[in-house]
Amino acid sequence: MKIYTRTGDEGMTALFGGTRVPKHHIRIQSYGTVDELNSWLGLLRDQDVQSRYKEVLMKVQKDLFTIGSILATDPEKAILKSGKERLNISKISSEDIAFLEKEMDHMEESLPQMTHFILPGGHPAVSYCHIARTVCRRAERMACILHENQPLDAEVLSYMNRLSDYLFVLARAFTYDLGAEEVKWIPEKKG
Repeated sequence: MKIYTRTGDEGMTALFGGTRVPKHHIRIQSYGTVDELNSWLGLLRDQDVQSRYKEVLMKVQKDLFTIGSILATDPEKAILKSGKERLNISKISSEDIAFLEKEMDHMEESLPQMTHFILPGGHPAVSYCHIARTVCRRAERMACILHENQPLDAEVLSYMNRLSDYLFVLARAFTYDLGAEEVKWIPEKKG
């Protein structure tokens, strides 16, 4: 199978189910941003960090492929003529969301209480984590726009929201594990 098909040369692409849409369609923007996030998570896994973080990130990457598949499926073609779902995979569940919450709770046990906003940076791994967090927020915003027009499973939106929180806590954990400085944002007073 060749990787190039030439079917997208005029700015159109196919959703799962065959529906053709412009490449700038909000559904394409949504799963494309999830794909971008997944690539950043791959870079995070490549950092010199604890194996537990790598294991969690691998699970999250798999979850993001599930989310991408959901977003790439035309809702009008989601059910086959046989009555079966076109996308015959496990969906994102409340357990997946609870998993992220438990991981955050565990990391926060060893982190100092946060008293100020934090400036991203201090170590490349921390910076990559903050970039992933902001890409996750963008993916969430795109999915919310899509949801306004074609409702999505609420678990997908909740997962994306929780994942950005997880990535923030992970950046803090990286900071402390790697001995980097956490720089607080303290606004300067006028006059």
